[in-house]
Amino acid sequence: MSVPTPEEIRELIRAKVRDPELMMNIIDLGLVYDIQVTDKNTAEITMTLTSPGCPAGPEIITSVQRETHAAFPDLEEVNIHLTWTPFWNPDMMSDEAKEELGIF
Repeated sequence: MSVPTPEEIRELIRAKVRDPELMMNIIDLGLVYDIQVTDKNTAEITMTLTSPGCPAGPEIITSVQRETHAAFPDLEEVNIHLTWTPFWNPDMMSDEAKEELGIF
């Protein structure tokens, strides 16, 4: 049984999960705050959305769970913890994301 590291999950999400409105991966957008893998083969992912009313929120969360389960079948669970603290803002984006969106 091979359980992924948090960094392997982060790289998977970077490659596979995009915000459908901004067409940018959610890692570079700064939406994923923390990833932990427990000794019970569970991924605990703490993340946020660009706003509480984000219409793509359910799609993004489902995509994180689906892609993580598909890539790492030895994980028993992928739990998403949605938080609004800290509240997301454009400063949380990577420099590459800011540049791509024209935010300086």
